[in-house]
Amino acid sequence: MSHDVINTSHAPQAIGTYSQAVKVNNIVYLSGQIPLVADTMTLVSGDMAAQIHQVFNNLQAVAQAAGGELTSIVKLTIYLTDLTHFALVNEIMAEYFQVPYPARSVVGVSALPKGAAVEIDAILT
Repeated sequence: MSHDVINTSHAPQAIGTYSQAVKVNNIVYLSGQIPLVADTMTLVSGDMAAQIHQVFNNLQAVAQAAGGELTSIVKLTIYLTDLTHFALVNEIMAEYFQVPYPARSVVGVSALPKGAAVEIDAILT
């Protein structure tokens, strides 16, 4: 089975042994994005809302490089180091998605790379 590796300079480069996204047939698997600024590879400054917005902007850049948009996403997995931010994620997610929303899981984790408070991966078609 063949697959295409998706890469864009408009999103943070991989900080490990993975691709930003991989496309197999008509399905694109986006690796988890943390709130890194692509140009500096440092965490975005600001509060939790700024981190969540940066993650969605990073996902958008990778989705566009794959020929899609955030609206093409069918599944999100959100990782939070503090589940009290669950309502804030919902509020901000509504700025990027409309009904029907993608399927979604939210998982509480003890830590994320680079000290990020949020990471999101996605599947789009």
